[in-house]
Amino acid sequence: MNTLTNDNANSHNSDSAIVVDLTIDDTGFKTSSVITNALQDACMDLETIDETIESVKTLQSHCDKIDYTLSVGSGMLCGLIDIFLVGAPNNNSIIGETADKWINKGVEKFAKLNGWNPQKYKSTPLAYLEDHFKVPYDQRGCGDAGMDVFDLSPSNHHFKSLGHQPTLIGLMFSIIDQFTNQSHFVTDGQLVTLEDANGKFRLKGTSFLGKLFCGFVNWFGHLVSDVAGSSSSSGRGMGIPSPIWSWVNSIIVLKRELGISTSEFDRRICDIAVEVYKQGVDLRFSITQSIPVVINELIVRLFYSLRRFIALYKSKGNRHYSWNEIWRKCKPFKNPTLTRMLTVAHGTFCAMDISDATIRSFIKGGGNFNPVEFFVRLNIVGVGRFSVALYGEFKMSMNIISAKHRANFAKKERCIIEDYINSLKELSIYYNDDNFSNFVKMIADSKNIRETFEQTGIIAEERGVNNPLKTKNDIDKYFIV
Repeated sequence: MNTLTNDNANSHNSDSAIVVDLTIDDTGFKTSSVITNALQDACMDLETIDETIESVKTLQSHCDKIDYTLSVGSGMLCGLIDIFLVGAPNNNSIIGETADKWINKGVEKFAKLNGWNPQKYKSTPLAYLEDHFKVPYDQRGCGDAGMDVFDLSPSNHHFKSLGHQPTLIGLMFSIIDQFTNQSHFVTDGQLVTLEDANGKFRLKGTSFLGKLFCGFVNWFGHLVSDVAGSSSSSGRGMGIPSPIWSWVNSIIVLKRELGISTSEFDRRICDIAVEVYKQGVDLRFSITQSIPVVINELIVRLFYSLRRFIALYKSKGNRHYSWNEIWRKCKPFKNPTLTRMLTVAHGTFCAMDISDATIRSFIKGGGNFNPVEFFVRLNIVGVGRFSVALYGEFKMSMNIISAKHRANFAKKERCIIEDYINSLKELSIYYNDDNFSNFVKMIADSKNIRETFEQTGIIAEERGVNNPLKTKNDIDKYFIV
């Protein structure tokens, strides 16, 4: 390897140097121009910096007036659906009645899958499933031990019984109760246990895993039997509690496990939750409440995609887009503009819903605020979806702040690199990199290296090398001690 080094004190500092490597192997010559490579690397860095600066725009919402108008309109439309078509349970809820019928048909199909036949069995699908999936924690009150101990009644036992909760805590207590023949209830803000709850109950299964599987099946099957109300219920009946309201009981349980005493506030919230449940706010009604929320979601996403598709179609001219490109530009997912539109739509929906619930609660209370009526009318599913949207906005804001810090630093880097590139270009002209590359190619193509080596002196002088070695004799003298 021959290394040419330049120390040009007239134009540069004494410690600066330009190094060019010439490597000789069996295939010929290889050269590396530091100036050229540095220019390439700097330009690549500049592209990366530009991408960092532009990344802020990709994280920001670009909603215009039409987007905001469509979002508000969608929220208002679905708010009206919620107020007039969903309303409250047991109060001529049009969508609620349709949802109840759909759930009843689903329960009937599930019963048929488990062997129920209307021609063979005189019992209803609910009664058949209750008998098929027996559990020890199904005390209803009305003469049961639970009436005196837990203040249970047919209208509240599904809510107070932890095994009837469609949650992970409900599954856990259901398994425990089936293994130990117990019943766990939450009443008056306290967790109470009933020992030897059902002397006739026996959990099937010959092994631990078998019993665990049978316990899970019993829990799920019994929930389905109660989702449309008990077999002894008249009218709509009391279904299983909503997973959202079930967490009121779960908090009581967690506090007890952590050794934290329940407060008067906990008891008050628990009492309100029971009263709200007794008004008919169960899992069926939560599904009913989710309908306008889902419609709102779908309308906004549809509007977003259609507007982007129309804009893309108008701007394409004679260009043909692939389906992948169209989907990438119009997909109604993972876009800050869509996130903002959803936040506005669900916020509008919640504003209308909360206003309606507040007004009706004062009317029901005769001028005083009635919390039970408020929560019966409140679309808790819509509030939950709006909370998720607000979290998305917060996360997007944090990402934008972080990206702006990186972009501001990148802008300073860009100025430095631009100056660096300009300096490299001037240096490239000074050292005549093109002539050097042509010279190296000439050496590589030459079969007689001795005849061409003397031309290295020309390049050495152009590079400002002190005392260049121009001939073979110069080389011999240099290496002879």
